[in-house]
Amino acid sequence: MSSVKLLNTTIDNLTMAELLLKLNQGVVFTPNVDHLVRLQKDREFFEAYSTADFRTCDSKILYYISRLLGSPICEKISGSDLFPAFYWYHRSNRDIKIFLLGAAEGVAAEAQRRINAKVGREIIVGAHSPSYGFENNEAECQKLIDLVNQSEATVLAIGVGSPKQEKFIYKYRDQFKNIKIFMAIGATIDFEAGNVSRAPRWISEMGLEWLHRLLSEPRRLWKRYLIEGPSFFWYALLQLLDLYVEPFADAKPQEQKPSSPVKCDSLLI
Repeated sequence: MSSVKLLNTTIDNLTMAELLLKLNQGVVFTPNVDHLVRLQKDREFFEAYSTADFRTCDSKILYYISRLLGSPICEKISGSDLFPAFYWYHRSNRDIKIFLLGAAEGVAAEAQRRINAKVGREIIVGAHSPSYGFENNEAECQKLIDLVNQSEATVLAIGVGSPKQEKFIYKYRDQFKNIKIFMAIGATIDFEAGNVSRAPRWISEMGLEWLHRLLSEPRRLWKRYLIEGPSFFWYALLQLLDLYVEPFADAKPQEQKPSSPVKCDSLLI
């Protein structure tokens, strides 16, 4: 499996079909522009990212920037596309039992109901919406871990926003007894519950999903998209000019997968 170096992380260069085939265990993160900017200043987040087994492109902007850098990413695989593809792919696999952790009160439970009805079996075996700031309450975190362990789930899909979800997996991964696959899926639980609508596919394909989300939740997302996000293009320019300096160069490097030719129809743009 080849990868593309983008700033101080690597993105796996594979298709959705390849990922579903390979994803038998491990941690999945989905890099986007916000993540790439945060990786420049948040060391703990960087360390969490360094332990991920799969890092897939969750942004058409990254997809296009990779082409300018001469290392084209084959396919955009966002968490909100991967998760439904994953549970549908495993609809008849009784070894796959998913626990949903995240979203507001009752939203995860509604997502559980909808997904199980769609798939035709109890593939979602548990759902819980943690309290605001749960990540700072060790007692609550331990209760969450016990809840997941008691469910006998083999997959934990956590959508509490970045960087909370990635740091939570990084800190507590070893305490989950039966979990083989960890997926950080952001707002996907809200989408699955019908609580929040996704951008139309044509908007997403144009790289404007961020604008749709900003217009949907301006008070929460304005700073991310209008203040912090644009700095990504400066970092990308520095990499293009071979002037980019990694901020945590002394840290343990992320796994480098060997490069190999990429065969993908999406390279034809």
